[in-house]
Order: sequence, then C-alpha cells, then structure tokens
Amino acid sequence: MSLLKNDLLLRTLRGEKTERVPVWMMRQAGRYLPEYLVIREKYGFFERCQTPELACAITIQPVDIVGVDAAILFSDILVVPQAMGLEVQLIESKGPFLPDPIKTAADMSRVIVPDVEETLGYVFDAIKMIKRELDGRVPLIGFAGAPWTLLCYMVQGKGSKTFDEAKAFCYQQPVVAHQLLQMITDTTISYLRKQAEAGADVVQVFDSWGGLLGPEDFENLSLKYIRQIVTALKDIVPVIVFAKGAWQSIPEMAATGAHGLGIDWCIRPETARRMAGENMVLQGNFDPAKLLSPIPVIEKEVTAMLDAFGGHRHIANLGHGILPNVPVAHAKAFVDTVKNWRPR
Repeated sequence: MSLLKNDLLLRTLRGEKTERVPVWMMRQAGRYLPEYLVIREKYGFFERCQTPELACAITIQPVDIVGVDAAILFSDILVVPQAMGLEVQLIESKGPFLPDPIKTAADMSRVIVPDVEETLGYVFDAIKMIKRELDGRVPLIGFAGAPWTLLCYMVQGKGSKTFDEAKAFCYQQPVVAHQLLQMITDTTISYLRKQAEAGADVVQVFDSWGGLLGPEDFENLSLKYIRQIVTALKDIVPVIVFAKGAWQSIPEMAATGAHGLGIDWCIRPETARRMAGENMVLQGNFDPAKLLSPIPVIEKEVTAMLDAFGGHRHIANLGHGILPNVPVAHAKAFVDTVKNWRPR
C-alpha cells in the first residue's frame, strides 16, 4: 500500500486542521465526462460495474480530468439488491427497473443475505485495482445505499418521486418490512467491511430517499439501520452518512458516531452546524444545478458557500450528484474555486 500523497479528506474526517478544504463531487465518475461516454457506448451499465478494469478506469477519470481530492468507486447502490437475489435492470436515461419486486411475505423467500465475496467479489477486485492505479495520489471512497433507500427500489420496482408503494408496504406489513431492512443491513455491513479490507479509505452510506420520511419514520425505517452500519464500521474505516432531505434529523445522525454528514442545499450551513455540533464534519452542499451557471457565477456562489462553512470541519461537495449536462469546465471551476479559497 502506498502512502497517500493527498490525505486532506482523511485528516478532515479525523478532525485535524488542514491547509485547505478538501473537495470531491458525488457522481463525479461518469455521465458528464466525454471520456466516460466513450466507454458507455461500448459496454452496458452492469458490465461497466462488474468489469474491474472498466470500473477502475472510470473511477480515476475525474481525478485526472477535474482534479478532485478523492476518487469514489464507480458502481451502483443496486448491486446489493442484485446480490440479494433480485433482478435489476438499468435502462439508460430511464433509470433502474426491478421486474419482480417484493410485495408480500411470500416474496421474501426469494431474498437472501448473500456471501458478499461470492456475489460482489468484482467490486473488491475493482477496489484493489483502483488502489494500485491511484498509487496514493488521493484516497478512495467506497459506498453503499442505505437500507431504506434500497427497500424503496426492491418494493416499488423502479424509481419514483414519492415511493408511495414502498411506504405502504412498511405501514401495512411492518414485520416483513423490518425483516427486509434487517437483511439489507446485514448484507451492507459485510459489503462495506470487505470494501474497507480491499482498500477503501472512507465509506459513504447514501440514503437518497431519507427525505421522504417524517422524523419518527426516519428513525424507525432508516436511521435505526444506518446506526447499525455506522456502529459496525466506524472503528474500521471513516464513515460519511448522506441522507438527502432528512436534515430535520441531523442531531440524531450526528449522534450515530459517523465521521461526516452530507447535507443538501436546502439547509443553510450555519443551521446544519448548529444542529450537528461543532465537532461534526459536514459535507456539501452546493446545488448541482448551479454548475450550469456561467463560470464567474459558479466562482462567486462556491466562495459564498465556503464562507458560510468557514473552512471548519468541512468537505466541499455538491448537495447531490452532478448532472449529466454540466460542462467539464464548470465542474473544474467548482473544484478550482475550492482549492484556491482560504478562510477570511
């Protein structure tokens, strides 16, 4: 293992003082990069995820092209439902489709807690290859979807803005819902453990649909399970929790023992800081759509965001994934503005 030449992200997550704020972008490996589109033309989505050489090349592209301070594994949160026995299709520009979703207790006979080495070995192979190729230039972030978000897809069978069917399933069949959430949690813990063993320097748990739940439901259907994941991993590898839209539960998320909390653009940095406490590392929270503004506007807005966080225990990032139509020069302007910023 080569020593990290750029360990800004890790030092920030440990609460150490750093010479500048580290920066990376969610979904930075992929769809807005012309170099990625060339690979996408030739290979199907899961083929890209399951071929370590391709996943490695795609993961490293933004480090070379945009100059971010961390690489994030190119993969998908839905490789876990796949490993658990469900068929998952990814239809370009349409999103995920699971032809046989879980609707009843009887459907649970199709769901397994897999041996992750057997079902997800390609991810660990990719991580080892990426670590070799990166050669210590920047840390590598591994990730998984939060159990609630994965349940949403496993029950609804496709993307949705509201996931009403997934919610109805939890309200009408709570025993089955919690059984499924626990199986996803157990799988995710072994999956992230193995990612860390393979060389991931940090892991992030994505709860993309956490914001669809009220505070009590968020505790009961999401945070209860995220807490188990954080507890199992926090002494092995730094953990960042990102529950989009669930900012009402920041104090509870901060209490899990996670090293960092991702926040979206719908909450002010000062408010998030007050809710999370002085010692919590906050990650975010630039609106990805703002990267479509002219470059001088991006520079001004990014500076305003950084000023609001004050350079204190902050990882600069977007409040959600980068959009496919963002020009590379605009992504680069975001990264460069962060790199050049210093607290006033």
